Amino acid sequence: MAEETVAAAAAVKKRSLWNSLRWIPSSTDDIIDSEKRLLSLVKTPYNQERVNIGSGPPGSNTRWFRSASDAPRFINTVTFDSNEGAPTLVMIHGYGASQGFFFRNFQELSKYFRIIAIDQLGWGGSSRPDFTCKSTEETEAWFIDSFEQWRKEKNLSNFILLGHSFGGYVASKYALKHPEHVKHLILVGPAGFSAETEMSERLIRFRATWKGAILNHLWESNFTPQRVVRGLGPWGMDLVRKYTSNRFSLASNGDAMTEEESRLLTEYAYHTLAAKASGELCLKYIFSFGAFARMPLLHHASEWKVPTTFIYGTQDWMSYQGAQEARKQMKVPCEIIRVPQAGHFVFVENPRGFHSALLHGCRQFVSSNQISESLPEGLVSV
Repeated sequence: MAEETVAAAAAVKKRSLWNSLRWIPSSTDDIIDSEKRLLSLVKTPYNQERVNIGSGPPGSNTRWFRSASDAPRFINTVTFDSNEGAPTLVMIHGYGASQGFFFRNFQELSKYFRIIAIDQLGWGGSSRPDFTCKSTEETEAWFIDSFEQWRKEKNLSNFILLGHSFGGYVASKYALKHPEHVKHLILVGPAGFSAETEMSERLIRFRATWKGAILNHLWESNFTPQRVVRGLGPWGMDLVRKYTSNRFSLASNGDAMTEEESRLLTEYAYHTLAAKASGELCLKYIFSFGAFARMPLLHHASEWKVPTTFIYGTQDWMSYQGAQEARKQMKVPCEIIRVPQAGHFVFVENPRGFHSALLHGCRQFVSSNQISESLPEGLVSV
């Protein structure tokens, strides 16, 4: 055992030395290692695995997708088991994030659910095939079909599906295509409910300026934020550190991240952002400049078949009004909950409020002895 520990330490030291000599000091091993360090903050035991989803959709000769390689693809997956018979909650991260961003939620939620969190194809510790999609339809299929193949490999059904931001868009599109597998949707600050026609006057005026024109050109050229991190090479970590420090360490509700949490999240976020470009290149095909969906979910609200709970932070830049418009057309139960003292990353900024909102949305699946039927204090239903 001691020899294995020494050997592992030597391997890490050797990799660290190699990384220090490279322009982008990161690798897939660094993603998994930083994930383990971040999740060491969670006291609930978990299992990490890379689920083989093959090289393309079943019955198709298309590889993920038109990649030069036919190597099998893997979805990085972590599972936190709960009490026997607990409902399964599958969690999908948003754009520029990975499953580790839910690190402040796993321990509490595993008291009520069997939690399974994934890195979407092309993100985090999952495989990063060449991104060769050329249309919105192909790009949606990249995420929806890879998730469906993952579901089959895990033999899952009748689960609660949670998606944050872009992950909410993917979760919604998946539930529209495969409603038979999802018993409830939890959409956290979901992207995709607003169309470009709903653009504010302020944004219209900005896009008409030279600055707006440049940013729009960069967007349409698929110039992603991750390219900036990679372009800075060894200084990319400093940029990510400033972002995480400013974004998550200044919460005013007593749930501000500790110094250790901030450090470990920074390291994890850096390695996931600096890795090979893959899933991030979906951006221009799914959204136009300003994060307006090219194929808005609002247009499919009347087709909704899965009961849905929307959760927004009260300072979320993603407007809840799109959800209100969608609810008018839905023929299934739908509720919208706002959590105070939180923005777009409500589950990081106010985890206690987020947990209360999620448990309220899932109250029919959780023991009545654990959850009250009434809306918890501080939350707002709109």
